[in-house]
Amino acid sequence: MAQTDRIYPVGDRQPSRGAGGYSSLAVDRPEAARVLRNTYALLSLTLLFAAATASAAVAFALPAPGLIITLVGYFGLLFAVTKLRNSGWAIPAVFALTGFMGYTLGPILSYTLALPGGAGTIAAALGATGATFLALSGYVLVTRKDMSFMGGFLFAGMIVAIIMGIVAYVFSMPALALGVSAVVALLSVGLILFETSRIVNGGETNYVMATVGLFVSLFNLFTSLLHLFGFASSD
Repeated sequence: MAQTDRIYPVGDRQPSRGAGGYSSLAVDRPEAARVLRNTYALLSLTLLFAAATASAAVAFALPAPGLIITLVGYFGLLFAVTKLRNSGWAIPAVFALTGFMGYTLGPILSYTLALPGGAGTIAAALGATGATFLALSGYVLVTRKDMSFMGGFLFAGMIVAIIMGIVAYVFSMPALALGVSAVVALLSVGLILFETSRIVNGGETNYVMATVGLFVSLFNLFTSLLHLFGFASSD
């Protein structure tokens, strides 16, 4: 089964660290709680919006945008969010980015639905993604562990995965694409831990950027699991 994953990286933003490796803002629990609350609220809205755009893409049988448009659209909108993160235009920019990513997901869902047991594959990938996010978030919220040491490794790993994913797409190498999906799923798990830890320990104080980081990780985890589950069900 040949399928191209949408691999979206996020920047490696290291937190300021204090004694014991924790952020110097770690003791500011009200501030961290506010960022976490706003992040989860905005994340919920963007997930719903992305689901709506993906459903519209499926309903109207919209074509896949292609590799070039996908990369230009994603990185262009991510740049816009980063530049506008402290302005009133940040929220519209976030919805533009997540809506575009939802649109790119539509053709993948349409392809999966056309396979035997496609609806079950999507449900399984969605359920696994949700359960993984809840488990990882709960772990970090309870332990408050500092995962900042993972940042460099995760960022480098995602860059390598993007390059390998492009190679698999250009040269139509299903086996390589499957391997990339497995790697991206693992990296996405690490990124969820990393991003949540940054929020909890005060390393990320901008809930817009925190939302984008978690959204991209969830998106990549879902598409990777969708590819892996779809491949397994097609055998």
